[in-house]
Amino acid sequence: MEPPLRALPLRDVPGLAMPDRADSLPADEWERIFDGLSDAVTIHDDHFNIIRANASARRMLGLAGVRVPPETKCFRQYHGTSKPPEGCPSCQCVQTQLPGMFELFEPHLEMHLEIRAVPRFDAGGRCIGMVHIARDFTERRMTEAALRASEERFRSAFMTGLDACCIVRLDDGCFVECNGEFERLFGYRRDEVLGRTSLELGLYADSETRQRAFEGLRSVGHARDVELKGCCKNGDSITCSISENVVPVGSVPHIFSVIRDVTEQRRAEDERARLQSQLQQIQKMESVGRLAGGVAHDFNNMLSVILGHAEIAVERTEPGSELRSDLLEIRSAAERSAGLTRQLLAFARKQTVAPKVLDLNDTVEGMLRMLRRLIGENINLMWLGGANLPPVRMDPGQIDQVLANLCVNARDAIGGAGRVVIETDAASVDAAVCESRPGLKPGDYVRLIVSDTGSGMSAETLSHVFEPFFTTKAPGAGTGLGLATVYGIVKQNNGFIDVQTAPGHGTTFTIYLPRDGGEMDRPGSEDRCEPARRGHETVLVVEDEPAILALNQRTLEALGYRVLAALTPGEALRAAADHPGGIDLLLSDVVLPEMNGRELGKRLGGLYPRIACVFTSGYTADVIVHHGVLDDGVHFLQKPCTRRDLAAKVRDVLDRR
Repeated sequence: MEPPLRALPLRDVPGLAMPDRADSLPADEWERIFDGLSDAVTIHDDHFNIIRANASARRMLGLAGVRVPPETKCFRQYHGTSKPPEGCPSCQCVQTQLPGMFELFEPHLEMHLEIRAVPRFDAGGRCIGMVHIARDFTERRMTEAALRASEERFRSAFMTGLDACCIVRLDDGCFVECNGEFERLFGYRRDEVLGRTSLELGLYADSETRQRAFEGLRSVGHARDVELKGCCKNGDSITCSISENVVPVGSVPHIFSVIRDVTEQRRAEDERARLQSQLQQIQKMESVGRLAGGVAHDFNNMLSVILGHAEIAVERTEPGSELRSDLLEIRSAAERSAGLTRQLLAFARKQTVAPKVLDLNDTVEGMLRMLRRLIGENINLMWLGGANLPPVRMDPGQIDQVLANLCVNARDAIGGAGRVVIETDAASVDAAVCESRPGLKPGDYVRLIVSDTGSGMSAETLSHVFEPFFTTKAPGAGTGLGLATVYGIVKQNNGFIDVQTAPGHGTTFTIYLPRDGGEMDRPGSEDRCEPARRGHETVLVVEDEPAILALNQRTLEALGYRVLAALTPGEALRAAADHPGGIDLLLSDVVLPEMNGRELGKRLGGLYPRIACVFTSGYTADVIVHHGVLDDGVHFLQKPCTRRDLAAKVRDVLDRR
């Protein structure tokens, strides 16, 4: 059977003093106030049993209603013991019948309680019970515990941090704490640091800057990544990056400093800066090359128009006429200009590597005029071409580049008046010669020899002469890539380069190029060339230069081809989609708006699987070349080209389909 209700009305609780004018409030109002208190209030009789508990106390006891089981002495008893546990502060307070304030942790409730005990007396002054007012301060204790744990974690992180850390009083600059990394970094023991200032320890080479930093902290309160030269106890110098904040320790402002050793980082940055300087020099040269390539590209477009229309005009004049002679001069001047742009592209390294079987003497002779301008009037350039040279297989532009680099190197070595000699001859190399020149293989070669009367090189300089970025010139006077480029070109063509030099006796570079048994490519007489072969196929011509587009269209239509012309890839795709028949060949510039020529060719290949492609350009772009060599299967025509060259290339590609 349920125990009787033990919830006496407040007015009927003996010894419970009621406020004056209690009669002014109804009894149920006092009950609501009692139950509405946030503190847990329990009223005990003279046997220490709880005879009343408000709503907060009942929630602590876990009671759903207002009943309190009989003989309940305290929270602990109710939660698992048959009698008040020994040492219970609550029970002891009741038993001693003395007022008091105490704290306890109630494990069953997992609460920290702050309890105020107030005795109850009858009219004769006898203690007849107690009133306990309990306040839950668990959250405060948890906060305090979290703060203590946080402080411990901070201290652990502070003392074991990878960066040097210290705490300094803001007013006098004295150290109050430092960690182990601080001791390791500067070499001082903790007891040598505490109570002293950085000035007394001599930790920083520039004490005035450090003092200014202190003044800044007083006004701003923080500093980030301030760099100072530090001085260790053993005299070593280090570079320190310091980040600091002003923090209160109690009521006293302190500086919390994190000091990072960035000595190796700065050394690496200095080295990187040195390499960056070299890179900037290289990039400058590449920028010049890009500028030269761009100028040559646009110039080649104009030369294409001049050459094309000059050829058309020549074909319309009578042989031997004065007008024909004038037109031939115009065409010859345009061809010589095209030769200059080819040399410009060679310097810019924008010309496709296209090896040809050639006469080395003819190639060198074509470069002499530019070389004389390159080395200046104070230096005498002598040319001694060997007789009856066998052919070699090499890109003429690479030969130009080799000669230009060697002559510039000779000019700088001479430094004033002197002589540069360029020679060619044929040579057979046997095993005995190869023993003294590691890397040279026995065989038949054509030699290109460039010698100068310059200052020569020491053995140490000679050992590094072909290394990239190695230079003996003043900063800004050279990239250190010229001879490295020569070495790479020679090796690319399966050749060998030998250097003979001595301080004060000049330098001789000897390049061995393998002989080639093929037939040399020689330009024929243009007036005696066979007529261009005609065709009947459909050709789609795409060119963003209107004059060249009109010229190519006119040339191909004159040869019998059906021509679709477009200025942009978008126009070309629309023309292809609208064309009722097939398209046999795409003749396209490489560099176009919207998409490049190769991408256009792929798009058209989806419509016409058997379409052939010929690409033209003033210089080749990476979309059709790889490391300067044409990709397999790519047909390319270098601008400017003659109408005859255009006709021959188109016919050749169509016949190979």
